[in-house]
Amino acid sequence: MTNNTNFWDLSSFAARLTRDKNDCPMEDILNKNFFVIDHKSSSSKARAGRALTAHGEFLTPVFMPVATQATVKSLSSEELENAGVNMIISNAYHLFMRPGGDIIKKAGGLHKFMNWTRPITTDSGGFQVFSLALLRKIHNEGVEFRSHLDGTSHFFTPENIVDFQLVLDSDILMPLDECVKYPADEKYVEKSVDITCAWAKKSKDRFNEIQNNSFLFGIIQGSTYHNLRKKCANFLVELNMDGYALGGIGVGEGRELMDEITDYTCAILPENKIRYLMGVGTPSDILSAISRGVDMFDCVVPTRNARNGQAFTFDGELQLRNANFKEDFNPIEKDCACNACKNYSRAYIRHLFNTGEILAIRLITEHNIFFYAKLMNSAREAILRDNFEIYKKDFLTRFNANKTLG
Repeated sequence: MTNNTNFWDLSSFAARLTRDKNDCPMEDILNKNFFVIDHKSSSSKARAGRALTAHGEFLTPVFMPVATQATVKSLSSEELENAGVNMIISNAYHLFMRPGGDIIKKAGGLHKFMNWTRPITTDSGGFQVFSLALLRKIHNEGVEFRSHLDGTSHFFTPENIVDFQLVLDSDILMPLDECVKYPADEKYVEKSVDITCAWAKKSKDRFNEIQNNSFLFGIIQGSTYHNLRKKCANFLVELNMDGYALGGIGVGEGRELMDEITDYTCAILPENKIRYLMGVGTPSDILSAISRGVDMFDCVVPTRNARNGQAFTFDGELQLRNANFKEDFNPIEKDCACNACKNYSRAYIRHLFNTGEILAIRLITEHNIFFYAKLMNSAREAILRDNFEIYKKDFLTRFNANKTLG
């Protein structure tokens, strides 16, 4: 087992490209003036803020479409921008396996490789510790993965995953951690939290060794145990991470427990640091978490569900493969400004699905991503107007009343 703490020479990444100071003041980034809260709700814990990165500013609440392998499935980077996407999340594990850091480094970083100019968050591979449990072994020093592609062995350490994400030129880096399944024995979860904390410390030490304009978050684990969530959160707060992610939520524990753990964890985090709920979720999950003080989200729901024919609208969910849309020449959603709704009908998209045409997936994905971006924008506006709880109630009443649209 080899424990290399540096995959590549990072000297060329120590000094980033100089960008327009009017759009993105580099002195602010170097001084780590990252997150500012614009307004806090008077009736909940919801807040609207903004964060500044080397690839521009993003407004919160924000939803990051999942670009696991340097693409949001079926969409180009230009289509994402046109849909109003401000930032995306990609995955260090998958990019390490393919195409590899050398190729991305030669391209000038992940942004140039995929022609994306806005901020990128990268996950460390910690979720693969959960999802590829049969293909990995956890050691105190890191995780030994057997590649899901060819069976070759690769050892991920806290240090070399920081190195790799800096090669990618990520704006926000996630440290290596262990996401445990649900339910999990408390003794095992405590051991897992200890490992996650130790890895976070190693990640922070390595991150601090390298001059860069990125930001490193801490990931709070602890399953559904309040005492272990608090233990992990306190340790990470002592490390003074740039932001805090809530990990190990939305892994089967159910909505009630998810809300409880989210509420509890946000309450013990610093008010002035950005909060990110990993892997969540549906529109109702997101709005619920916003009211509990969460700022950032990511999930495969809008893209995965689109590939199954499901479109999200403010009037509920549509299953566009269903027969009742055969002669429905309305857009997916009335008054929606996305490309799919401006140019194509439900009947046409249903026809595309029935004939196996890839365009069906592209059009629904484009609409769903546009819907999620609009949802975040309207939620932010409601927070700034200080009527978020009214907005949430009205949205959920309308959205849930039409679950049987098709």
